Amino acid sequence: MPLPLTTRRGDTLWYDRREGVVQVLDRRLYPRERSYVACQSIAEVAHAIEAMIVQGGPPLAYVGGYGVALAGALSRGQGDAERRAAIRQAAKRLLATRPTADDLQAVVDGARRAAEDAIERGEDPESAAADYVEGEVARGDRSSEACGRAAAGMLDDGDVILTHCFAGAALNWMLFTAVEQGKQIKLVCNETRPYLQGARLAAAAGVEIGVPTTVITDNMAGYCFSQGMFTKYITAADRIAMDGAAANKVGTYQYAVLARRHRVPFFVLGYDGPDPATPDGAAIPIELRDPSEVLSFNGVRVAAVGAAGFYPAFDVTPPELITAIVTDRGVFTPAQIRAYHAERRPPDEPARAI
Repeated sequence: MPLPLTTRRGDTLWYDRREGVVQVLDRRLYPRERSYVACQSIAEVAHAIEAMIVQGGPPLAYVGGYGVALAGALSRGQGDAERRAAIRQAAKRLLATRPTADDLQAVVDGARRAAEDAIERGEDPESAAADYVEGEVARGDRSSEACGRAAAGMLDDGDVILTHCFAGAALNWMLFTAVEQGKQIKLVCNETRPYLQGARLAAAAGVEIGVPTTVITDNMAGYCFSQGMFTKYITAADRIAMDGAAANKVGTYQYAVLARRHRVPFFVLGYDGPDPATPDGAAIPIELRDPSEVLSFNGVRVAAVGAAGFYPAFDVTPPELITAIVTDRGVFTPAQIRAYHAERRPPDEPARAI
């Protein structure tokens, strides 16, 4: 049984040290095409993040971090002060690409510090930043697997899972592990306009693993909930606040309301836990994307000429609508999630439905 291409991040993005380019799988085209984009400048790396060539909190963070390594390569031959300035400017540009996911801030800042420390030691900032990001990719892969395998333990034989957008590598591991355990499960993917991550990426993962997979349009979930078609609702989160609120692809909140109305538990794949710098959901910045993106479908305008668009890319689900947050260290209720960063181990008892 194969793991999908999107499971191990090094298969979809990497830094080519020999050529000095950041290679990125074009997720706008996958799975229809397996095409990679070579980014040779900071502007091209920023474009890859902003234009949705790379998608998902950790992957876009790793691409941003590799952009810092690229800045180290592009500044080769300059003095130390000029190289520091170039690296800082690149990091500033890359941090401005997408504001909601907290991973971008952490990885880009970490790569910048690694590069600047290397300059201070008289070493190569390109290699230092690339080494740092490669370490973060490996750590992220371990976190994804641990989170996904923990989430599989929350699944029951016969479950029908609704998901929205693409919950990433942890979703892949959850489905893979459930099938390994002999559980008969089904996956239903909201299409997720306007980039169709559910119809393409999430559905591709289910199909590749061998889970019966169905795609529905974004306006069908209410009917499906009313018919008792789902037993669990599961998404990822681009940022989790310390109060247990979770930001994810816009639309997540409305399905959480439906799940609560129909007594369907809602689990968030929380990977490596909350952002300690974000106290609550109100502190999560919401990216407002180009309104024209919702006026077209596959590059063809479908909205009436003269009509305006509005596109908040994320929404925030309050903690009272979340049953549990599954992380690489176990399962937490939203009220318990602060314990992820405590010195003690997470609670032994499983999270109870709220």
